[in-house]
Amino acid sequence: MLRRAGKGEVADGFYQIRSDCTHKVPETKFKIKVGKTLSVRKWHAAFTREGRLDIASVLNRIQKGGVHPTIRGEVWEFLLGCFDPGSTFDEREQIREKRRIQYAIWKQECKDMDSHVGSGKIITAPIITEDGKPIKDPLVLLEATSDQHTMQGSSSSSRNENEVDKSENCVVDKQIIEWKLLLHQIGLDVLRTDRSMVFYENKENLSKLWDILAVYAWIDKEIGYCQGMSDLCSPMIVLLNDEADAFWCFERLMRRLRGNFRCTQQSVGVENQLQHLASIIQVLDPKLHDHLETLGGGDYLFAFRMFMVLFRRELSFGDSLYLWEMMWALEYDPDIFSTYEHIDAATGVTPGHRQKVKSIRQFGKYERDNMKNGATSDNDGPVPISVFLVASVLKENSAKLLQEARGIDDVIRILNDVNGNLDAKKACAVALKLHRKYLKKIQGKKP
Repeated sequence: MLRRAGKGEVADGFYQIRSDCTHKVPETKFKIKVGKTLSVRKWHAAFTREGRLDIASVLNRIQKGGVHPTIRGEVWEFLLGCFDPGSTFDEREQIREKRRIQYAIWKQECKDMDSHVGSGKIITAPIITEDGKPIKDPLVLLEATSDQHTMQGSSSSSRNENEVDKSENCVVDKQIIEWKLLLHQIGLDVLRTDRSMVFYENKENLSKLWDILAVYAWIDKEIGYCQGMSDLCSPMIVLLNDEADAFWCFERLMRRLRGNFRCTQQSVGVENQLQHLASIIQVLDPKLHDHLETLGGGDYLFAFRMFMVLFRRELSFGDSLYLWEMMWALEYDPDIFSTYEHIDAATGVTPGHRQKVKSIRQFGKYERDNMKNGATSDNDGPVPISVFLVASVLKENSAKLLQEARGIDDVIRILNDVNGNLDAKKACAVALKLHRKYLKKIQGKKP
């Protein structure tokens, strides 16, 4: 599916859209620019003979023009913290193998609890009641990548029914019941995720997405599965051929975002970020903040979706990947590996060699600004750049919001007009400016 891109070529060809969906999907604005985009040649040149990565040079290039689609998967593994830049080729190969084995163990645990995991099928209806009683013959999506596969699916249907018959006994383990209750919701969301893409016409890719989300829901029992996770996981499936590698990239991304999905009856997971957003707009655009408060939008819940799926709905698939990698490069923190040591110890797979941070250049621009201005973190870590990205969208639409918004519905309508029109690079540049301006104003207010 991948092909070479010419100078300044739009990257749509790497993420092909079904012909019947082209009118519904915004075109990708991201262009592969020679001298700015991180190319295959520049990427390979950034490694020493042993395989240690000069992360500073890579971050600089990504911040200027993103990553060439043919190397996105391997670059993302570093940006997301799967590997320490100081590790060697051999060390990473060992870590990768350990992770693949660990994923296989977890997947087998899930398969032992429900035979649909790893079967090429996707559950789209409940398979268990809330009191643990199995439901016979759940609706599933048969693997149909070829006539042979379809025949195999049909011939195994009687065996699957027998397995259901054998599991007639009521499940008593609460954690297993809770996990099984999530499986059909994962299936329904998977069927709705990026379905305009040619990639997901292959049912194997759909089932891979379902399997990864099902396994993640089992190992992260506190969060489980929530709507929106399929949008975050889908790019990993597209970029990384190996299912286990895609899982670990998603797991690393969820370390950053899992707090967004932690909801209770008293609060939503993104509440901290919404509060940060409110503070930023109050400082940088008090007129807009007062107007939103008057309309009953002082809680900024209208921005909920942007935080939950990181602008996936506001951008084309290619542009959302471009935005993500720019964000991760801007807020890259090499010290993240020590922060995650306790989690890595629990999984038994660590990033390997810890590279000593020698220079401030090893941090992304956003993090460098935080360090220079003495910005502190709260209990949930540093304020992510995504908060300033949402602030940039509000600032860019400030005049329109002040003039036209007469209620929250108008605010939502105006922000929905952003869909397909957001410029990822410009949004990041504005976000950085707002961040610096905000830090200066905050510092000026301190006694």
